[in-house]
Amino acid sequence: MALTRRTLELGGFGGFVPFSALPATDIPSDGGIYTVLRASGTAPVFLATSTAGWRGQRDPAVSVAALEAKWVDGAEIVYIGKADAGTVGRHGLRGRLAQYARHGLGGTGHHGGRYIWQLTDHAALLVAWRTSAHPRDDERSLIAEFEATHGMLPYANLRH
Repeated sequence: MALTRRTLELGGFGGFVPFSALPATDIPSDGGIYTVLRASGTAPVFLATSTAGWRGQRDPAVSVAALEAKWVDGAEIVYIGKADAGTVGRHGLRGRLAQYARHGLGGTGHHGGRYIWQLTDHAALLVAWRTSAHPRDDERSLIAEFEATHGMLPYANLRH
């Protein structure tokens, strides 16, 4: 079955807000899994540079050819991640998603999933989440489900 916003909602995911709305959104500090979705069915347009922060001396941008090779036609989900439980604001979904958003604005803290910051429409991407007592297992399960459907990892997931 295809993983779509509708199937995620049926699976207990909530949120579905753009990164820019995260600071004003009530996000749990519990552990859980999250997804980044691109609802547009149009072909993606890739940026040659990235808005994401560098990791030391390492440029987060990759070639447009590499991005095109990683793109998964027909998939709404472009990234699947996890957040371990922790203290309010430091860990958990709230803290992890804040790190991810900061990274896209040029900060550091969430190098994984960086390919989304080379999509011209990254501001329109939606973030959804679900709390979980076993985030690592649930993340692996959702990635496996994605791979079973599409034959590859989500666009911005670089490894399991």
